[in-house]
Amino acid sequence: MVVSTLGSFIWSIADQLRGPYRPNQYGNVILPLTILRRLDCILEPDRETVRELATRFHNPNRLRGEVTKVTGRPFYNTSRYSFANLLADADGLADNLVDYIDRFSADVDVFDYFDFKKEILALEKAGLLREVVKAFGAVDLHPAVVSNSDMGDAFEYIIRKFNEAANETSGDHYTPRDAIRLLVDLLFAEKETDLSEAGIIRSLYDPTAGTGGMLSLAEEHLLAYNAGARLNLYGQEYNPQSYAICKSDLLAKGHDATNIAFGNTLTDDAFKGRQFDFCMSNPPYGVDWKQYAKAVQAERDSAGPYGRFTPGLPATSDGQMLFLLHLAHKMRAPEDGGGRVGIVMNGSPLFNGGAESGPSNIRKWLLENDLVEAIVALPTNMFFNTGIATYIWILDNAKHPDRKGRVQLIDGSSFWTKMRKNLGAKGREISDRDRAEVVKLYADFTDADPDFSKVLRTDEFGYWTITVERPLLDEDGTPVRDRKGKMKADAKKRDTENVPFTYGGSTAGPAGKLDVVQAYFDAEVKPHVPDAWIDWAKAKTGYEIPFTRHFYKYVPPRPLAEIDADLEKQVAKILELLREVEG
Repeated sequence: MVVSTLGSFIWSIADQLRGPYRPNQYGNVILPLTILRRLDCILEPDRETVRELATRFHNPNRLRGEVTKVTGRPFYNTSRYSFANLLADADGLADNLVDYIDRFSADVDVFDYFDFKKEILALEKAGLLREVVKAFGAVDLHPAVVSNSDMGDAFEYIIRKFNEAANETSGDHYTPRDAIRLLVDLLFAEKETDLSEAGIIRSLYDPTAGTGGMLSLAEEHLLAYNAGARLNLYGQEYNPQSYAICKSDLLAKGHDATNIAFGNTLTDDAFKGRQFDFCMSNPPYGVDWKQYAKAVQAERDSAGPYGRFTPGLPATSDGQMLFLLHLAHKMRAPEDGGGRVGIVMNGSPLFNGGAESGPSNIRKWLLENDLVEAIVALPTNMFFNTGIATYIWILDNAKHPDRKGRVQLIDGSSFWTKMRKNLGAKGREISDRDRAEVVKLYADFTDADPDFSKVLRTDEFGYWTITVERPLLDEDGTPVRDRKGKMKADAKKRDTENVPFTYGGSTAGPAGKLDVVQAYFDAEVKPHVPDAWIDWAKAKTGYEIPFTRHFYKYVPPRPLAEIDADLEKQVAKILELLREVEG
């Protein structure tokens, strides 16, 4: 069954709900029932065996072990009911459906997050329960019929459509598959030799797991490359519905569902102290974190020099850099093999905030610790709810020797294919060919086409902001001095200058501060304002990544004669129209 067929089925159910339910409430019914039917189909072949085991083993842990031995799955259901017989007792349908849900093993807690029992009563009261259960009972959602990949696409389709109906953003929950594929390829690119080893086991973590799309695609990618590999998946998600879908999806695939946690990663890290081989995330952009600010600040103040938020805090109007810091602390330690991070963010973390602001200090910490390996610009119009520019950041705490001290910038914004039909704001996609070209630019590193790839030293992103003072003059034009004879500064003439670490060709980095700043001041400031001086006490260190500046291409303006000719044509047209009006 393809996603479009499943989508049509979903909307046929939604049609039945129309009236008692508003469009933004359809998901409360359809999402849990889709999960329930999916699990129902998976459990069906062993249902009788599990029921028989349940009569012999009453201890849940013992029963779980016995069921796993027989079925290969840790989760189970011991109810007498299933979609096959729920409709047989018309009067008891609601109670029997509740019994069915209640008798899942403890790890299947997903229905609690939908408050589904309340919906069952509401459906019964509206006279819709029988028809809806009947409709779901008629569709086969077994993985042999609907692949895990198609099921994931279907869940994300449902969420996107229902969020659109509720006029909510879908970007918080759904990252397009083509963007994830590129992210996964870049994430695994430096480790492909390791990942080809027989029986290799690695861990992957997503702190903003959503419906688990990133985790699933990463696993598919690894298994396609090495069928004998195993990727242990970990995730945390704070949206109840997305969490429930993610968890049920991993249950259906045979993963340990206890590795998927519910809650807010920023205020309650469910995997505190854990580190992972690979981390990936597409955090929400431009979403404020004012409501968590107190907890985040408290953690930062109490955690000491090695806390996850110690390097700096971004403005409370945008929390995406908090996730960047969080992931940087989740990478497996270099002495244990190192870890890699792939995170999608919008453009502001590249340059927002002045020297020694929170965002600048975060960039400083990342660059001075040589954690940023590459940044890739994605095409615009890639996401469903926004057309803004986005970037993939790749972090690595055990860089290949050739990449140490370097950052590769890749302009992948022109590698896209127009979609036949727009999906919200998404009108472009990264085809397999587009993706291969971007990954090749990454792999070619210093040999890549310079029109699309630049390799820079980490210190090339640093600068000092210096304060330039000029004397306060009295009525006679004489400098005013303080008690110690030192000239007072005129606050109205105060100015600041940004001096790149690399000014004058310096490669000394932060250590070149005194010489480089003085050389800049002598050459660029002093000739124009001879009485000026630097207030060294106010000098600040900043870092920014002016991505577009590195790929800027000068386009000369059109010749004046050509512009004049166009203007004359337009004037002639206007005069012609005026003559017609005058008649």
